[in-house]
Amino acid sequence: DVQLQASGGGLVQAGGSLRLSCTASGFAFDDYTMGWFCQAPGKERKAVLSINSEFGITYYANSVKGRFTVSRDNAKNTAFLRMNNLKPEDTAVYYCAAAPEDAFAVPGADDGSEYEYWSQGTQVTVSS
Repeated sequence: DVQLQASGGGLVQAGGSLRLSCTASGFAFDDYTMGWFCQAPGKERKAVLSINSEFGITYYANSVKGRFTVSRDNAKNTAFLRMNNLKPEDTAVYYCAAAPEDAFAVPGADDGSEYEYWSQGTQVTVSS
């Protein structure tokens, strides 16, 4: 079975940091783009960052630019989201997702439609 497990969320003060992890199994992790998304209650899901199989950044939301970074460790089948200088508006459930590299017809697509596998979410809460 394909599994994506997101973890690392928590409660943090504004200005603090968290590192989210996404551990994958059951598919060819090295050949997939890994993306991070977030969704606040009552809000639409938004793309945050994505990293492709060549370690290139293929999406970077303006709202987190300069504060968040994405990385991956293929030996561990794990992707990461480092979140620095957190703001209350970052509060959301964060998901990781995996997309085949040939799924992207439009470079920089951010609607999530290319992603085949999705994790359960991990809650990030930032207090002021």
